[in-house]
Amino acid sequence: MDLRSIANATANVVNPNVAVTIKTSAGYSVGGGRKQVPLYTETSGFAQVQALDGGDLRQLDGLNITGTLRAIYLRGNLAGVIRHDDKGGDVIIIDGKEWLVVKVLEHWATWTKAAICLQ
Repeated sequence: MDLRSIANATANVVNPNVAVTIKTSAGYSVGGGRKQVPLYTETSGFAQVQALDGGDLRQLDGLNITGTLRAIYLRGNLAGVIRHDDKGGDVIIIDGKEWLVVKVLEHWATWTKAAICLQ
């Protein structure tokens, strides 16, 4: 049973899914002046974007993140910064605006819930 599809169908009635471009971090290269230049692989799809609930806000409270924050539910995997792998956070493009994945809130085999911050 695919509970994600059932929940998404219900939420989609009051909050339609939006088209997104997902820029998955692929590490970095070194550019002029020895500056790090992020590398991404791009895919597209649909996602459910919602406000963060109280529990999510408590998780983010200690991270000192300010700005416009949202929760995103998306099929596939997202990641924030992974220092061990030299990867920056993934970037989600919604209506031409870039949102950075700042924390993965839930990670399942087929979908992810993440906190994103408008850049």
